[in-house]
Amino acid sequence: MNKKGIIIGLILATALCGGVAYRLVNSTAGGEHAEHAEAGHGEEKGGHAEGKEEKGHEGHDEHGAKLIKMTAEVQKQSGVAVAAVKKQQLAGVISATGKVEANADRIAHVSPRISGKIVAVRASLGDSVGSGQVLATLDSVELGEALSRYHQSKTRLSLAQSNMERVKALVDKKIAARKEIFQAETDYKTAQTEMHTDQERLSLYGVSAGDLKADRKPLLPVRSPISGVITEKHAIVGELADPAKSLYTVADLSSVWVMVDIHEKDLVKVRRGQAATVVVNAFPETKFRGRITYLADVVDGATRTIKARVEVANPGRKLKPEMFATVELATASDAPAVIAVPEEAVQELEGKKLVFVSEKEGVFEPRQVEPGRASGGMVEILSGIREGERLAVRGGFVLKSELQKGEIEGHDH
Repeated sequence: MNKKGIIIGLILATALCGGVAYRLVNSTAGGEHAEHAEAGHGEEKGGHAEGKEEKGHEGHDEHGAKLIKMTAEVQKQSGVAVAAVKKQQLAGVISATGKVEANADRIAHVSPRISGKIVAVRASLGDSVGSGQVLATLDSVELGEALSRYHQSKTRLSLAQSNMERVKALVDKKIAARKEIFQAETDYKTAQTEMHTDQERLSLYGVSAGDLKADRKPLLPVRSPISGVITEKHAIVGELADPAKSLYTVADLSSVWVMVDIHEKDLVKVRRGQAATVVVNAFPETKFRGRITYLADVVDGATRTIKARVEVANPGRKLKPEMFATVELATASDAPAVIAVPEEAVQELEGKKLVFVSEKEGVFEPRQVEPGRASGGMVEILSGIREGERLAVRGGFVLKSELQKGEIEGHDH
């Protein structure tokens, strides 16, 4: 019985060893075949990539990052400029929110100088008007009375002149005493002064010398005292107008004010005449330049802020009163130097901030960076590049376009 058990055990052991040996042989052969297949596929893939890099403007570096190739001539034509990264001090920035207002020094509320009934309206809301332009005309009782006084003065002057000439003739003939001529001259000068006074009054009302010569009752013109845009209109034909009622508001919007609140803690960094940059939501890519022209002398007790006024040139009248605006005030630099690059060098792609580093001539590597604060057209780079590296400081948008074009071609392939 023991002998039979030993024989069975030997048979089982032999079968087990054979199975293990078979598994090992198959495993080794399969691995060699896989390595051979992978190597062959890699060579084929590498050859294909190398051929693509030679023909196109893109390739890959040893880490797999896409590279953009561009000859010096193409760089010049595209406006791509390369410079070394260096550290520099960035000026500090105070950011505040505010609201656009019309320049109060360039606003005119237009009203008639005397009462009258509006008979014609010659300008409407939004019209651009020039200085001296007639906006409306009035028929005025007071104007009629002034004209009557003028004509009476003119008649008295004519009579005084005739009397003076008659007295002079009598004196020359020794018919009248010489003292009578002095009285006649005095009466003439008095009448002349009265007529000039009445004429000046009519001129202040807006009646010209040509209107006085015409054989008709002139209407009272209401003129704009400045050039600008009509922002308010209250003139309606048939209504009565008087000096206490503004018929029009004319604003010269070539320059506007932006009123902002400056925190009390920042007051020491702000002064009159300081440069400011204004941005509004309607034109986020446009930066309007201005200067602080007023700082309030009283701090708001509730907000602990002071009012500051920034006067801004407004070409094309893009800035409209009541717009909200963001104002940035550059302050003196007192921080250590940091790595900074022009804002144009940093491009955004798929939510990432990129710069294009040129490690060798004509080859650019897109590299993700972490930007910090911006000031004066420069932006701090917290990570992603080192001092001394060369990158595209201008023309980054062109390089980004080349990168996007390559990605699209890759997807199509």
